[in-house]
Amino acid sequence: MASSLYFILPALGGYTLTSLYLLKNPQILHKKKRAAFHCTHISHRGGSGERIESTMEAFTHAVEQGTGMLELDCHLTRDGHVVVSHDENLLRQTGHDVTISSLNLEELPLQKDRLEVTFYAGHYSTGTDRKFTLLEEVFRKFPKMPVNIEIKEDNSLLMEKVSNIVKQYDRENLTVWATVDSTIMKKCRRTNSTMPYSFSMRRGLQLLLLYYSGLLPFVPLGESFLQFYLPRIINRTYIPEERLLKNRMVIYLIEKLTMKKSLFKHLANRGIQGWLTQETPLVSRELGAPVRLQ
Repeated sequence: MASSLYFILPALGGYTLTSLYLLKNPQILHKKKRAAFHCTHISHRGGSGERIESTMEAFTHAVEQGTGMLELDCHLTRDGHVVVSHDENLLRQTGHDVTISSLNLEELPLQKDRLEVTFYAGHYSTGTDRKFTLLEEVFRKFPKMPVNIEIKEDNSLLMEKVSNIVKQYDRENLTVWATVDSTIMKKCRRTNSTMPYSFSMRRGLQLLLLYYSGLLPFVPLGESFLQFYLPRIINRTYIPEERLLKNRMVIYLIEKLTMKKSLFKHLANRGIQGWLTQETPLVSRELGAPVRLQ
């Protein structure tokens, strides 16, 4: 046993020192990613804290306020149009218990004239525009604006149509694949591998495991963006449905485990942009800084 420790301890020490050195100097093993854009302010659902979410009025207002990126979700109508909407079922947004996939484009109802902001309980957004917009209308009006597209459903036709619209408007370097589901992300990447993409939920957990095991500096990463909910908003402005997330100790542990300055700095040095999501009464935003990290 003692003889084994004679070899194990120096090896472990060498591994730890090498890992820490490469964590601070990732350029030794990895070429820094060069995205076509860099932003620290993203308008979530077009700035849902200020205008009715995912409407052309919301996107226009966000751009006028100087946002660096628009975030949106897409779904497919029965007649094949790619519509911008967070929910597939429209009950929350319109008061009608129908799905986008069951309706033709002209049958889509208007959104409510007063809509509660998801990440800011008790705060409602209003606006004059209540109409659902098409993805291509957003691209047409804002040709140079980076757009983050979240795909929520495992729908190959939707992914293909989104990819075709992205190619049609020649903005593959300005449009990001995003989803929490790793299976969906793999299909998005197979559909269009030239578009940059963000970490899925599973890949985000793997990222943390790699970080705490010391393996992260040695592992190549295909993702260009990391999106993460700022833990401190949970149970303050954002009230989750999950019972587990209502536990203060759980939120405290999540913040302690994830808000690591060395992790975000390592990713930044590899050209991976980190966006921390928080909602305020005035602006719906995703911040790459300034957030106090540990």
